[in-house]
Amino acid sequence: MNENNEFDNIITESEETETINTSSDKSNLFRKILKELLIYALIIFVFAFVVPNYVVQLTKVKGYSMTNTLNNKDQLLVNKFIYNFKDPERFDIVVLYPKGRDVPEEYYVKRIIGLPGETVLIKDSLIYINGEPISEDYGKERYISYYGIADVPFKLAEDEYFVMGDNRNGSTDSRDPEIGPIKKENINGQVFFRIFPFDNFGLMTDK
Repeated sequence: MNENNEFDNIITESEETETINTSSDKSNLFRKILKELLIYALIIFVFAFVVPNYVVQLTKVKGYSMTNTLNNKDQLLVNKFIYNFKDPERFDIVVLYPKGRDVPEEYYVKRIIGLPGETVLIKDSLIYINGEPISEDYGKERYISYYGIADVPFKLAEDEYFVMGDNRNGSTDSRDPEIGPIKKENINGQVFFRIFPFDNFGLMTDK
């Protein structure tokens, strides 16, 4: 009789242990699922918010102001953090928004021509920086029909850049008084890669 009771007790203890282990397994499974969900949420946040706002942005060209370097509907990648570590350089292709537009409706794609502190002058279809003509091997045509504010020597402030479209006769840029020179804080990033069309797929930094 006692032996049966001891056997019953053993069975009962075994069942209790199994119940405890099952509960522990469920708790561990819940923690694992929760951890994975948090990781996925972090990844989504990084790629949906951090990357396009602070790292790399996809942008699409609208219009022909950068012909022949860029064309209408070209899709580009913009490096948004590079100018946190270095200053923009002459001939960089940048995405920017003009002065006086705290919340830009749209961005412009232009090429940096004049750097802070320099004097820009356009004369006889040549661009002069500090009195010396610059050498250019891009653009739609050499002839420039509109000189704008650079018709006379225009000195840039220490935080200003003079930008122009490569299609000089079909671009609204720093020559226009309503656009004027661009402050560094209004430069959103450097165009570094063209992803479409595929026949022009590749790096833009050397264009």
